[in-house]
Amino acid sequence: MAVVVAGEGGLSQGTELGGNSPSTILNMAKSPNGRKFVLMVGIAAVISIMIGLVLWGQKPEYRVLFSNFSDRDGGAIMTSLQAANVPYKFAEGGGAILVPADKVHEIRLKLAAEGLPKGGSVGFELMENQKLGVSQFLEQVNFQRALEGELARSIQSVGAVQSARVHLALPKASVFVRDQQKPTASVLLNLHAGRFLDQQQVSAIVHLVASSVPELSPKNVTIVDQAGNLLSENNKPAGNNTLDPSQLKYVQELQQSIAKRIESIITPMVGLNNVRAEATADVDFSTSEQAAEIYKPNQVPNSATVRSMQSSESSNGGANATGVPGALTNQPAPAATAPLNTTPPPAAPGTAAAAAGTPGAAGAAGATTAAAASATPTQRDTTTNYEVDKTVRYVQQPMGGLKRLSVAVVVNYKRVVNKDGKVSILPLTQIEKTQITDLVKEAMGYNKDRGDTLNVVNSPFAGIDKEEAPKPPLWERPEVIDMGIQGAKYVLLGIVLLILYLKVLKPMLNKLNPPPPLALTDESGQPIDQVQELQTEVGPMGVQQNSYQQNLDAAKELARKDPKVVANIVKAWVGNE
Repeated sequence: MAVVVAGEGGLSQGTELGGNSPSTILNMAKSPNGRKFVLMVGIAAVISIMIGLVLWGQKPEYRVLFSNFSDRDGGAIMTSLQAANVPYKFAEGGGAILVPADKVHEIRLKLAAEGLPKGGSVGFELMENQKLGVSQFLEQVNFQRALEGELARSIQSVGAVQSARVHLALPKASVFVRDQQKPTASVLLNLHAGRFLDQQQVSAIVHLVASSVPELSPKNVTIVDQAGNLLSENNKPAGNNTLDPSQLKYVQELQQSIAKRIESIITPMVGLNNVRAEATADVDFSTSEQAAEIYKPNQVPNSATVRSMQSSESSNGGANATGVPGALTNQPAPAATAPLNTTPPPAAPGTAAAAAGTPGAAGAAGATTAAAASATPTQRDTTTNYEVDKTVRYVQQPMGGLKRLSVAVVVNYKRVVNKDGKVSILPLTQIEKTQITDLVKEAMGYNKDRGDTLNVVNSPFAGIDKEEAPKPPLWERPEVIDMGIQGAKYVLLGIVLLILYLKVLKPMLNKLNPPPPLALTDESGQPIDQVQELQTEVGPMGVQQNSYQQNLDAAKELARKDPKVVANIVKAWVGNE
């Protein structure tokens, strides 16, 4: 089958349609139907490119779902993602699984409900698959494996720990006390790069493991990191000749706390970064107990307390010989003669006669009886016991007592702005220094009897102190940068689509549907018939057209008669292009 192509001089014989030569395609492109076909293919290509750009702009951003997982966990995670029809891909090297950013948290929660990732260790789920007829030894081994796995999972919950392995040495129980052995535990930690554990975290892991195993003492737990460093060594109590890190840390925290209190109370007076304080604390970590029993000197008997009193008295009833020795004493007393008019002499003061007030013989008889009575022997003993003063004191001094405190404070010169706006640096006055010193004493808890010392110095600082780092501006914040990148991507995509539409797609559409020809008129507004000759288009196949020379002659004649019409035609051609 041949193709007839209309040329300038009429019809020409073409080649077969089955030919693939470039001339065939070129001849097809020159024909009206061929040009329409090429335009349609170009429009389809442009539309495909635009759709591809839109899809590329809507391509989801992938983020890390899990990283540093074991091969078993990776396979289980892939199976779960495929079952849920979730797109995923691997990072370079296969060290992480990436999923769409808007589904990261949702997928993590779903996988956590399925127990993924397991972290490469088995827990008590191992006990769920026990087979019938398992021996007691195998049950004990499985229980120990499950306990080690659960402890490893708990330790991996610490932020600085990437992975952990726990080994338990559980001795067999014995009914004999002398054969009983205590369990021990060893923990191997793999820390994240650039991370470390402080002593409190190490102590927490030690007590976590010790509390999970019966009769396991914290001193029997050993913790080692991936570099072979023994982390639990400092957790054990220090000996007599070693320093306890916890004590050193307590002293450092005490000193930093005192310095911080001083700076916080002085900063409002002198300004930010214009005061520096350092404290040195002498802490006594020794523990002492004292028992004292003190006896005070005897007190005055009138003010002393009587504890007991004993009194005894004894007398002898037999009469003893009394009077002046001699003959007169052994003779009987003569008869008393007392004249009536004779007044007896007064009795001596203190005698019985004077006390009785009886005269004469009666007084003498009373004196004799009193003398006999006074001559009776009597013995009296009195014993008085007083309380003895006694003080018993038991003193127990706890460790960590503050023995002495030394503080040094440096205050910068003050900045003064005069009326002209000039800044000058001046030292503090004596009143200001006194105020600062008093405030520092109150903040540090100054005690003169304890031997505390304080030194406040006012001196200009060398160099300019750096102010606190200000917050980054809005355009430097990460979230704003990400938002700007996303916005720029969509703006660039819109610009590319607009350019493709205006410069490629729209001209192609205009060529497929050309606008109707403009009606040319002369100066009087009457249509010109000669213009029809210039607007003759290729008609249907087999229709005879004007020759090229006839059209050229008609155009020259029209340009000579009415140049304005020719100018309008040229403008119309340019507009159509």
